[in-house]
Amino acid sequence: MSAVRALRAARDAGVRIGVDGDALTLEAEAAPPAAVLDLLTLHKPGVVALLRSGSDGWSGENWLALFDEHAARAEFDDTLPITSAENRAFACCVAEWLNRNPAGSPPGRCLGCGGSEHAHDALLPFGTEQTGHAWLHSRCWPAWRANRKDAAVAALAVFEIHETRTSP
Repeated sequence: MSAVRALRAARDAGVRIGVDGDALTLEAEAAPPAAVLDLLTLHKPGVVALLRSGSDGWSGENWLALFDEHAARAEFDDTLPITSAENRAFACCVAEWLNRNPAGSPPGRCLGCGGSEHAHDALLPFGTEQTGHAWLHSRCWPAWRANRKDAAVAALAVFEIHETRTSP
C-alpha cells in the first residue's frame, strides 16, 4: 500500500487529515479503525507530502482530485472504457502541470541550447502572455518539449498519476 492508498483509506473511514509542521492532524466522528491508523503511520512522510502544497500552489490531493474528476467525466459522460478515460485524465493532468509550472527565458537566448538568435535561426516564443515565453530555436523545441513533458510525468508519478499502458 502507498501513501495515496493510505490517504484514501483514511478518507473512506471518515477521517479528515491535515498537516501541522511534520505532524498529521486527524479529526473523525468516531475512532478510526486501527488498520487505517497503522497505514497512516507507515506512510506518514508520503501522506504529509501529498497534503503539502507544491511550488505551483497545488497539493498531491489537488492533483488526485483533478485526475479523478477528469477520469470520471470521460468514463461516465463520454462513455469511454476506464483505460481510455484514465489516459485522457492523465493527459489533462500533464497539460495542467505544464500550465502551472511555466518555463520562461529572457528574449535573445534559446532556453534549449543557450544560443542567441541568428539570421538563419530565429528564436521563436513558446508560451502565453500570462505565463511568459520560452524562447527557442525551432530545432531546439522538440527536445525541450519532450523534457518538459518528462518533468510533468515524473511530478505526477509521485502522486501515482500515470498513463495506463494498453496491450497492442
